[in-house]
Amino acid sequence: MTAPDGAVHLIVPGPLDQRTGGYLYDARMVSELRAVGAGVVTHSLAGQFPEFDEEAREALHGALADVAVGSAVVIDGLASGGAPDVVAGHAGRLAIVALVHHPLADETGQTPEEVERAFESERETLRLVRGVIVTSPFTARRLADFDVPADRIRVVEPGTDPAPLADGPPPYAPAHLVCVASLSPRKGHDLLIQALDRLRDLEWRCVCAGSTTRDANFSEAVRSEVRRRGLDDRIEFCGELETDELEEVYRMASLFVLPSHYEGYGMAYAEALARGIPVVGTTGGAIPDTVPGYAGVLVPPGDVDALTEALEGLLVAPDRRETLAEGARMYARELPSWGEQAGRFLEAVSDLSGLETRV
Repeated sequence: MTAPDGAVHLIVPGPLDQRTGGYLYDARMVSELRAVGAGVVTHSLAGQFPEFDEEAREALHGALADVAVGSAVVIDGLASGGAPDVVAGHAGRLAIVALVHHPLADETGQTPEEVERAFESERETLRLVRGVIVTSPFTARRLADFDVPADRIRVVEPGTDPAPLADGPPPYAPAHLVCVASLSPRKGHDLLIQALDRLRDLEWRCVCAGSTTRDANFSEAVRSEVRRRGLDDRIEFCGELETDELEEVYRMASLFVLPSHYEGYGMAYAEALARGIPVVGTTGGAIPDTVPGYAGVLVPPGDVDALTEALEGLLVAPDRRETLAEGARMYARELPSWGEQAGRFLEAVSDLSGLETRV
């Protein structure tokens, strides 16, 4: 059966052009599908997500009400997990598919009560939809805890653009560490600062690229700690960068480091690997699915001692960094393109919704 307008309706919280992994994934799926003639209609919601204030609830209800009966609708998890009652009001008239980058209950920094509320709310939402698209095998396995049957889940990992290999810093210059992520508790910048402080006697510089305003309080706390430790001449926070500026940061990298507590995939790790940059990360969430052992070193999330040891081991051994860089270059050839993944995304929507979509 074909949807009334043959289109896929994608509902996201806020503007689609936000520069975080989830929004970048959503935006690239839209652009790649439109490039091959697929019908995609986007709906950007006002309001507060995922907490769902009244404006957000009304926005989600309004967006769903505007879609023709029988249409295929994909709702980003941030825009649905906190409002199962709104989804329930439209689940009978629309073929709704959830897109889960990672469960809301797995976000860092919540109280046990908040985790429980998020878990129960998202579990109810996922019970109501036709199926779920996830961005990693890890998240597919995780949804078993939400009582989602495996046959209602499809894995569509992000694509990765081809990229030039990193040159690294000039000869005899300090090792150049790069961290690309918004400053937020889940990304672990505070742990990175502690580890680098312990390694101040080694030669290194570190550039942190990513939003410093998404969580302003955490961002200011991290930058204040850098100043307090006297590392502000060695650690640079350059905020969100345009594509060309970020490419220059990657070009100079000796090592990519991001001690995230949890990732539903970890697009920044894949982007580093695509440039042949060895990775220091953690085993949090889906990161071990994204970073192969021959291209990086992964440590337990939240373990500053292990993070320090991993960084030290690579800073003092350029030959070991080069071995991992060769592994990254080899793995880069295996990374799927965005075009390939957009095709899989459309297949997943059609399969789960039971509707043919227009190309």
